[in-house]
Amino acid sequence: MNISDDFLKDLIKPRSSIFMEMEQYAKENHVPIMQLMGMESLLQLLSLQKPSTILELGTAIGYSSMRMAMKLVEATIVTIERDEQKAELAKNYIERANLQQRIQVIVGDALEISSESLGSKKFDAIFIDAAKGQYKNFFEKYAPFLHDGGVIYCDNLLLNGLSELPMSEVPRRKRTMVRNQHQFMEWLMNHPDYDTAFFPVGDGMLVSIKR
Repeated sequence: MNISDDFLKDLIKPRSSIFMEMEQYAKENHVPIMQLMGMESLLQLLSLQKPSTILELGTAIGYSSMRMAMKLVEATIVTIERDEQKAELAKNYIERANLQQRIQVIVGDALEISSESLGSKKFDAIFIDAAKGQYKNFFEKYAPFLHDGGVIYCDNLLLNGLSELPMSEVPRRKRTMVRNQHQFMEWLMNHPDYDTAFFPVGDGMLVSIKR
């Protein structure tokens, strides 16, 4: 049975005014934030896991980190964003929501910043939602910061439908990204240290539990 997106969206609880404002800003300024169904699914999975520490790669304007902080009221979040303007906007939203004591924004490219910037921190959950086509590099760099039994969540595996197309139908400038994402999915699904499942929600999510 096919269920329309509008029907599913009607089932989502209303968000607070600041989140509605952020969703509108993202839409008007072409800022990629999580699709609503994907966001709700992630929040539900996190509610079951109950992590106390979360690392996010790809802050954008702070939407997902704030949604996670609001849902998990005892969790602290470190989030990394390479775009300085987006990071500043995220900090402003975070302060408006009085979440600055629980969300730390690090400005820099997640693949270039020194691992020492995280110190000796370990995380219960890692959320990867950054540069597409670089997920394997992100995973390999930050997986050592995950507690045993922790979970890594990877969003945007469907690449807005590009991953499902024959490669001949993918725009040439995006083929390398799509190939990298395909290879990453296959690599992770067969990784001996993780139990991984794919969830076809939002733009596609991989959930990997560290053994």
